[in-house]
Amino acid sequence: LTFDISVTEDPNAPPCENEEEVIDKVTLTFTPAGGGTPVVAVASDPDGPGPLDIAVGEIRLDESTEYDLSIKVENTIEGEDITEEILEEAADHLFLFGFTEGLFSSPAGDGNIDNRGDQINYRDEDINGLPLGLSSAWLTACGEADASGTFRLVLKHQPDGQKTTTSGIAVGGTDLDLSWPLRVLEDPN
Repeated sequence: LTFDISVTEDPNAPPCENEEEVIDKVTLTFTPAGGGTPVVAVASDPDGPGPLDIAVGEIRLDESTEYDLSIKVENTIEGEDITEEILEEAADHLFLFGFTEGLFSSPAGDGNIDNRGDQINYRDEDINGLPLGLSSAWLTACGEADASGTFRLVLKHQPDGQKTTTSGIAVGGTDLDLSWPLRVLEDPN
């Protein structure tokens, strides 16, 4: 038996549901607030679309240092900067963060993935005054030895009023969910 198959868009679905966004590169840039060399961590798909997952590089930050984090999201296959789309649709997007407790003194705790009420130092917001997360502030903890753990980044798509002051990881679709190994290095001085 032979069947003809056709795939059509759902006319009742929100516009985002009929689009498939390919994200194959995410760049985190931690810039020391007091000046200095930025720390860049890249997650990218080493072979383009296919069976291999996105590979992440380690993040190495200095202890007791304030950093401004900026995030760039790309589809390098089509030469598309998805960051621009996220900015244009800021009211529909939210970055959530999770990290090993003790790596940062601000924000304290382990992030806001499990509880949106946990503080993150967002530096940007949408037209409704809700956080976005392409820009945020971080202060690494001070310790006696190098500390290590993970830094997780989740990009949620929460269209049509789903994004609220309390909406979290269970609301909307997940566009991105990546974890980087992170080390906070003791100041040698």
